[in-house]
Amino acid sequence: MVLPFMTIYLTSPSQGYSIGQAGIVMGLFGLGAVAGGFLGGKLTDKIGFFRVQMIALLGGGLFFIILGQMHSFPGICIFSFIVSMVNESFRPANSTAIAFYSKEENRTRSFSLNRLAINLGWAFGSAMGGFIAAYNYELLFWVDGITNLCAAILMWFLLPPSKTNSEKKVSHQVADPAHSAYKDQLFLVFLVLTTLFAICFFQVFNNLTAYFKIELHFSEQYIGALNALNGLIITVVEMVLIFQLEGKRGKMFYIAWGVLLVGFAYLMLNVFHMNASLAIVMMIVITFGEMFSMPFMNSFWISHTAAHNRGQYAGLYTIAWSVAQTCGPFLGAQVAQYNGFSALWWMVGCLCVTTSIGFILMHRYTTARER
Repeated sequence: MVLPFMTIYLTSPSQGYSIGQAGIVMGLFGLGAVAGGFLGGKLTDKIGFFRVQMIALLGGGLFFIILGQMHSFPGICIFSFIVSMVNESFRPANSTAIAFYSKEENRTRSFSLNRLAINLGWAFGSAMGGFIAAYNYELLFWVDGITNLCAAILMWFLLPPSKTNSEKKVSHQVADPAHSAYKDQLFLVFLVLTTLFAICFFQVFNNLTAYFKIELHFSEQYIGALNALNGLIITVVEMVLIFQLEGKRGKMFYIAWGVLLVGFAYLMLNVFHMNASLAIVMMIVITFGEMFSMPFMNSFWISHTAAHNRGQYAGLYTIAWSVAQTCGPFLGAQVAQYNGFSALWWMVGCLCVTTSIGFILMHRYTTARER
């Protein structure tokens, strides 16, 4: 609920910060996510994914509520970093949990099922968040924090290690230095391309919503509905789509096409005279790009892991997205402030197209290597 409206909240008359300052805050969210990804990956391999997820949910819930009470710019910056660090430590542990509970033959669908749950929450949260923001922005932080705490309570009762045998996920096997994420060259190239794509994709959650509000004058309720549309489409379509696609072509093939669709969606903002109806079309295009790319990204990096180093890979993958979350909103906000939103959409659209070419080259390389 908070993240899609954070830029609008900070630039609202009640707070009075510039879009450049909002970009700094969103950049700190990303920097905290980098720290959280590294910390979460390390802790997952040491104490297990259940404990890390519990700490992240409980801590994240409390710090979200505290963030909502901050009104000075330094206070907002400090707690934005802390909230993000604690929350993002959840991701490597959660990815490791999915790998533990799934099998090789249904792993991509398992990640898609997890994304379905996330996007169902995203759709409901965005729609509700739009109405709450129109009434009281501060209430967003309370509701977001309480949902974290509720998730921790549910996980404690529904997925305890005593019932799932997940305590054996804490591996005491000594990691083979030759099988290290830091030495996996193909994985490292994949991370670079993923980071470039994620820098573009993260514009959806802040600068795109600011563009809808500032340039197109959409209401908070309509912006929330657009974000909800993204989550609803994923909820209804993605599992069926992945079931039809999984195993028929290489993972990189689908990733490349997904990244290309996201690039086309951004370019639509400049090519067409954008209005409320075309914004829906644009959101549909970017959602299909997301559905083609992200589930296969997850299954690709998982395929490179072993039980004793899965947290390491998960941590680096989370860090790649977190670096993008740091750079993307901040740089995008600076471009929008000094050069206009049109320049931003040309830049991220072209970067997506270029990145898709990189994934196509990876697809050709991996296909040739498997022959």
